Amino acid sequence: MGSINTVKIFSGSQSEYLSKDIARYFGKDLGGYTLRKFSDGELSPSFEESVRGCDVFLIQSTFPPTDNLMELLLMVDACRRASAHYVNVVIPYFGYARQDRKDKPRVPIAAKLVANLLSASGVDRLMTIDLHAGQIQGFFDFPVDHLEGTTVLVPYIKSLNLDRLLIASPDVGGAGRARNFAKMLNVDMILCDKHRKRANEIASMQVIGDVEGADVVLVDDLIDTGGTICKAAEIILDKGARTVRAICTHPIMSGKAHDNIANSVLEELIVTDTIPLKQSNPKIRVISVAELFAKAIGRIRDHDSISSLFINNQ
Repeated sequence: MGSINTVKIFSGSQSEYLSKDIARYFGKDLGGYTLRKFSDGELSPSFEESVRGCDVFLIQSTFPPTDNLMELLLMVDACRRASAHYVNVVIPYFGYARQDRKDKPRVPIAAKLVANLLSASGVDRLMTIDLHAGQIQGFFDFPVDHLEGTTVLVPYIKSLNLDRLLIASPDVGGAGRARNFAKMLNVDMILCDKHRKRANEIASMQVIGDVEGADVVLVDDLIDTGGTICKAAEIILDKGARTVRAICTHPIMSGKAHDNIANSVLEELIVTDTIPLKQSNPKIRVISVAELFAKAIGRIRDHDSISSLFINNQ
């Protein structure tokens, strides 16, 4: 029999690689869970143990395909119908977050739609890390624990002991994120101003700031095709920088991204494991967020503040 204080952690089928580590750091095994599929691909999840009266944490990143999101919604519904006390979803990478506003006529606000779907399924709480835009938290009518990638990424940058460190944003939209990194590292920042013809295609880019002789670290929340970050690195090196690295939380890495990174002027690309890498790449270093999520789950269980996990509060 479960009790209100019993925590059970389950993983969706596409995030088990990360969920196992989160559960291990938390001190529990993953709960029994099976995903079956009908011959036409329809998903049929089931929990192999009781969740009645339990505080349940369901871990699943919602990167493509959309099956990952659908599986998570079905998991939530199954927990609700099995009388779970509290259903928490842990979405390390929150898909569709890039469509967070109407930037032209007759387009959806997909991030809000996903928020509505999660609400309708019966979610009590969401935990995620580095949303594409922080204000997406306002799309939800239940608590959102928005963790910060800086907690695991800033210590790595510090460990490099770079002589003249500069933080750079690959576009104006990411200036706030880069400024946050620069503040925590007590260094200056520069901006790259890009103009797009269309999605995933850059028309022009210029660097705002002096990079002569600097060790530059480009900061972004995600890397998709890698086009922007590689172009920015190339221009920064041409402007006289000594070295250029890039750091991001979510390695989407679609299309020719791996080739783009491998053939770029980047010294290395530092990412987290919110999304699994489809192939190995000698230029990519992965830093795990498993322990960070495990600590956050523990604080939620104990009704403690999670703000102590943020690096500016440590």
